[in-house]
Amino acid sequence: MPSSETRRSLARWATGAYLVAWGAALVAPPVALLRWREARLAALAAPAAQADWDTFRQDMRRQSGQAGPVQRKVPRSPEPPERVWLRDHVGLAVTAWVVLMGALGGFLALVVRGMLRPNPDSTRPPPTTPNETSTT
Repeated sequence: MPSSETRRSLARWATGAYLVAWGAALVAPPVALLRWREARLAALAAPAAQADWDTFRQDMRRQSGQAGPVQRKVPRSPEPPERVWLRDHVGLAVTAWVVLMGALGGFLALVVRGMLRPNPDSTRPPPTTPNETSTT
């Protein structure tokens, strides 16, 4: 069994490594999303993207009155849903990621820290039982 100093050193190293990994997992996906968002919004601002969306809406309008197994509904938005989501709702996605990943990472940190902590019973002397013959 490793000494208590070796165990403490391992616990410190593991805690530091976990904090670095948790920080990276907390920050990297939102940064990647925001970078991708800028490129995607630029592509969606092109007239061709709007023309594709308008063509799709016209096609849905044409198919909405036909009888068949699937009833088509014409999208109400004059803009593509991807553009609306990336422009108006990306902050909510980043906030949800940070909150949920923060809670999950915090819980896992407590679990890992508890597993690496030395057993308190191993440093205590064994409990003594009261003498059954003693009287008060």
